Amino acid sequence: MTDEPLLQAKRPVSALLAGPYGHPFHPILVTVPIGAWVVSLVFDIASHLVHRPGFLTQSSEWLIAVGVIGALLAAMVGFLDLFAIPSGTPAFRTGLVHMTLNLLVTTAYVVNFLWRYGDHTSGTSVGAGQLVLSALSVAALGVSGFLGGKLAYRYGVRVADESTQAEGYAPGGSGGGRTPA
Repeated sequence: MTDEPLLQAKRPVSALLAGPYGHPFHPILVTVPIGAWVVSLVFDIASHLVHRPGFLTQSSEWLIAVGVIGALLAAMVGFLDLFAIPSGTPAFRTGLVHMTLNLLVTTAYVVNFLWRYGDHTSGTSVGAGQLVLSALSVAALGVSGFLGGKLAYRYGVRVADESTQAEGYAPGGSGGGRTPA
């Protein structure tokens, strides 16, 4: 294999949209849905532990909506990252599974939002079915996050090439790093 497909996968389709070389926007943007959905699950569980759970139920509903919006933004730049990877490679196959899981999780949260929309006005705890859907969605999100980490840390998608990374480990180099032990 030549270095061309590897460099293609590491360089953005559009730095303006996907982020500059070595600093992609996708990993930054995914923190919004991950955080929102994990905290919504915590609020769902907590809604079963307090006397007046309406505020937790309403907050969880809002967090799900924030997560869906954040996921859609992350997906837009994630698509740019995916389509820079040469097809037929292990990285591309991993990226497709990562994308598919994320789309399924996002769809599950849209369904969950619509299912519970307006229920917070009743002041009751989150329903058992909604809680289970949230828990399963967070579990699938964890698997997808593992695959996203594999794309960046094992396959080096959208991170600096090996010679640029080596700068950080050269003694006295401009990267200020140190030689690994």
